[in-house]
Amino acid sequence: MTPMSTRTRLLVSFAAVAGTGVAAFAIAVRVLVPRLFEQRTGGYGNGPGGPGGQAGESTMNQRDALVSSLDTALLVALAATLVCSTAIAIVMSRRSVRSLDRLRAGTRTLAAGDYRTRVAPPPEPELADLAHDINRLAERLAETEQRRAALIGDVAHEMRTPLTTINGYLEGFDDGLFTSRELTDTVRTEVVRLSHLAGDLAAVSRSEEGRLELERSACDLRDAVTIVVDRLRPQFEAAGVDLVVAAPHPLPALVDLERMVQVLSNVVGNALAYTPAGGRVSIDGAAADGLRITVTDTGRGLAADDLERVFERFYRADPSDHSGGTGVGLTISRAIVRAHGGDLVARSPGAGRGSTFEITLPNGA
Repeated sequence: MTPMSTRTRLLVSFAAVAGTGVAAFAIAVRVLVPRLFEQRTGGYGNGPGGPGGQAGESTMNQRDALVSSLDTALLVALAATLVCSTAIAIVMSRRSVRSLDRLRAGTRTLAAGDYRTRVAPPPEPELADLAHDINRLAERLAETEQRRAALIGDVAHEMRTPLTTINGYLEGFDDGLFTSRELTDTVRTEVVRLSHLAGDLAAVSRSEEGRLELERSACDLRDAVTIVVDRLRPQFEAAGVDLVVAAPHPLPALVDLERMVQVLSNVVGNALAYTPAGGRVSIDGAAADGLRITVTDTGRGLAADDLERVFERFYRADPSDHSGGTGVGLTISRAIVRAHGGDLVARSPGAGRGSTFEITLPNGA
């Protein structure tokens, strides 16, 4: 059996409500009016005014005439009401279905990939709420599509440099410009760079899908700080940037130590990359109100609009910067910290005035 359309169901429901109302009114009037008439006229008692008298006969004739007139009036009213209610039901059902059709057309356009589509809210409050939800969905889909296109372009850009380098060295080797050792060293370096890019992209994908694997263990986060400082100290010395550590008290935590080392390496390495010679990077740790590690630099700083965007994939506050990273380090770092139940945020008083990256973890993280 074919189900009824929405328009038909609305029409039937409107007609049923109207018909029920008219029928209830007709029955009530038909039953109550004769009784009320009898009560008001004193009934048909015996005697001169009873059924056998002239007054009683006159009253009965009046009653019959009233009932006959009432029946006729009710039939006319019923017919008029059914005609009017049907017309109104048709208009209202068409109006409601027209709003649904517009919403349906909008969703079909979105499904076809046109995320610029916006649905005009209909007058019905419930459908207007649905239209607002559809428009919000369109906005989110448009943003997702923009990020997808940007991601493809950024990945292509990141891959182009090492691939161009490899191709150039291969052509130079064919022309006898490079030795086999120079070729293999360069190709190995660029392949490692591509491998890091692939690994970082995979990590970002897993983090966005909530599939980051953590191997938690009880440790002191100062151990992660020590590992990172020992690893990056030579680079700081070569760049002429001071590295200051202030974490005098234990920072006990239940975390994935290797992942936290990765986070700190990204954050501290990022601070070094954007701090000029003669500057300073400070690492501070505290256990009050949860675990907190801050990395503060005296580098180029961040504008207010960049405080969140620096955590986007491949985003660089300075488009001319090509520091050699894959551009997803901070993205991965925030995902790792959030997977531990904490957060990673950036603060800065403004461009040229340094910045602070703060890692927070809840007690017992």
